[in-house]
Amino acid sequence: MSESPAPRRGRGRRPAAEVRAEVLTATGRILLRDGMQAVTFDRVASEAGSSKTTLYKWWPTPGALAAEAYFAQSRRVLEFPDTGDVRADLVTQLGAFVRWLKDEGAEKPVSELVGAAQMDPSLARAWSESYALPRRELARERLRIAQRQGQLREDADLDVIVDQLWGACYHRLLVLRVPFDASIVEPLVDQALYGSAPPGADHPEPATARQRTN
Repeated sequence: MSESPAPRRGRGRRPAAEVRAEVLTATGRILLRDGMQAVTFDRVASEAGSSKTTLYKWWPTPGALAAEAYFAQSRRVLEFPDTGDVRADLVTQLGAFVRWLKDEGAEKPVSELVGAAQMDPSLARAWSESYALPRRELARERLRIAQRQGQLREDADLDVIVDQLWGACYHRLLVLRVPFDASIVEPLVDQALYGSAPPGADHPEPATARQRTN
């Protein structure tokens, strides 16, 4: 595939925010199109019309740059809705996440980023602090609203619900490496919200309630 020529620049120094945005846009294109191995400071500088010196100043490694570019690219498709119906909102958001992975080209970059983070501390820190933990908190906040509205039990463990939903996707993607698509979304949401006990079955006392009485 031929490289797109770097855009021609006018004279004068561009604002740092503009340069950073263009670098992230160029990096996102490279990452989603060609994978993480293609994200090098040489190539990004060429496509973004920037300098390698600038990239080294802002990002410690190409991996950290790739991670931030992924965060910027994914933000537009992974917003968390609040329609007042927690089941519908979970289906919408989890469905967008699965389609982002499987249909919009993010599956390979995500696998590569998570794998590289095991050996690159700066990438691991960026992935955790700038993406995984903030997105987890967005999900927890939506679930807390559902608790206040009476759509979830007061003692529901919100972290476990998050693990059941998004963790199941990462498990299939990174550990089992088995095919999946958006058809898993509604079963995952229903399992997380309603469990697998048959209607009318006696339910054991929730663990959180047992802990309060011990």
